[in-house]
Amino acid sequence: MSKVLIIGAGGVGTVVAHKVAQHPEVFTEVMIASRTQSKCDAIVKAIGRPDIKTAKVDADNVDELVALFNSFKPEIVINVALPYQDLTIMEACLQAGVNYLDTANYEPKDEAHFEYSWQWAYKQRFEEAGLTAILGCGFDPGVSGVYTAYAAKHHFDEIQYLDIVDCNAGNHHKAFATNFNPEINIREITQNGRYYENGQWVTTKPLEFHKDLTYPNIGPRDSYLLYHEELESLVKNFPTIKRARFWMTFGQEYLTHLRVIQNIGMASIEPINYNGMEIVPLQFLKAVLPNPQDLGENYEGETSIGCRIRGIKDGKERTYYVYNNCSHQAAYQETGMQGVSYTTGVPAMIGAMMFLKGLWKRPGVWNVEEFDPDPFMEALNQYGLPWHEVFDGDLEL
Repeated sequence: MSKVLIIGAGGVGTVVAHKVAQHPEVFTEVMIASRTQSKCDAIVKAIGRPDIKTAKVDADNVDELVALFNSFKPEIVINVALPYQDLTIMEACLQAGVNYLDTANYEPKDEAHFEYSWQWAYKQRFEEAGLTAILGCGFDPGVSGVYTAYAAKHHFDEIQYLDIVDCNAGNHHKAFATNFNPEINIREITQNGRYYENGQWVTTKPLEFHKDLTYPNIGPRDSYLLYHEELESLVKNFPTIKRARFWMTFGQEYLTHLRVIQNIGMASIEPINYNGMEIVPLQFLKAVLPNPQDLGENYEGETSIGCRIRGIKDGKERTYYVYNNCSHQAAYQETGMQGVSYTTGVPAMIGAMMFLKGLWKRPGVWNVEEFDPDPFMEALNQYGLPWHEVFDGDLEL
């Protein structure tokens, strides 16, 4: 029996549930849990699998989580809740003896700060408990790390330069919307940028550096340097890397809205008093923006995410570009969600599958690039995110 518990019933959780439900031979029993019971029930109804169980749980409450885990007894928890909740879910997994997987690293609720130290600190406890924790198993982080590990295993003797490039060339026909949780999305974009070079981290102003990059089947798009969490683990696990950066595309209309939001204080995470109540402006903004779960029906275009790598093979310099393009409409037709949710949810399902098959099973806390990339790469082609390679092309970076 391979029981799996999915925590989170947003867009990504919906995709995970759809993909898990397609493979009862691996995931023999499934439960979806969230703070909102009705969201879980709606997913089960949409999938058409009344045998999938649902539960209401507060993922900020360790005792509630432990009680749920002890009741259902899952073999692995797929955490697609909010990044603020990673540590409570990991703690509950330790107390209940359950394995763990997530798609994004922990960040404090009151500070836009992203690093793995909080979760890596659990390594010894998971080892001693004989439990596996798999960190960052979405697309970026996630597939981006697996791509890098695959390149290192098969195509390079030494990776020296890594650029992760993320383009969303879709159009959801909204004046302004974010593709995943607005609170997380806006915090990520408005923080300082950061990249790794020659053994040091270099800090930049938010969206300070940008350039046109050409994406397959899309063409040139203005791409901005951001900090992204997988850079931290990749430079640790591939110490030959001399420089690692992350780039993401934004349209000018999006950036104009973002500047206005910042200028009027709506991107702030500092509580304010309003009519005798304490509110956080960014949380209020989230409440009035379009729900990312509702963008899929009219979403056109596609995403293109990949790794552009330069290094040495057999004493010669080589370049390598590995990427996936995902259609928003194809993702919606399969799962009812847009492509950004799809590209995060499918890898989470694959990671759990790797664990349950015993391919990614090792006591401790691990980032995805520390496992064998080959079976994961094969599964990407099978389950909806086929990848493509370009050897010795112009990386533009």
